[in-house]
Amino acid sequence: MDEEIFTEEEAIRNDIQSRIGEVEKERKHLIPILQMIQERHAYLPPEAIKIVAEHLKIPICEVYGVATFYNQFRFHPPGRHPIKVCLGTACHVRAGDIILENFERKLEIKDGETTPDKEFSIERVACVGCCALAPVAIVDDTVHGRMAPSKVEGLLLRIQIEKEKAEREKQKSEN
Repeated sequence: MDEEIFTEEEAIRNDIQSRIGEVEKERKHLIPILQMIQERHAYLPPEAIKIVAEHLKIPICEVYGVATFYNQFRFHPPGRHPIKVCLGTACHVRAGDIILENFERKLEIKDGETTPDKEFSIERVACVGCCALAPVAIVDDTVHGRMAPSKVEGLLLRIQIEKEKAEREKQKSEN
């Protein structure tokens, strides 16, 4: 497992170095570089901050400061099943925070975190534009409106069942 993680990190590092090598070494390119890395890898690995700082010849703390200033940047890889819970005005008024708390309790992670098996990640969002369906959660890009605390466990269970079904199908095809 550790070797797999090391290989993955090495591939990410090499990819980032090759991509930013083509970008001029000017500070004005900092945000576009960070956006490019996040678009490609879905988050900013710690090594990316160092690589960008070295490339642009600016302090690591400056790159990190810019990246943490903007809430668009993630510092942890998202799970295979990203969960976004809306806490915009309509969702907040209709107890969106309770929906978020239920996801956090069931998955044993907090907002902005990913489960250790990398299956799920949770993120609170300001608004998803489905106010008439409040409260809303988005799981795997599917909008789930009129969420209730009791629906949280059902959604997670459905994903687990689908995963187990896919694994059984894979085993059948291998045999």
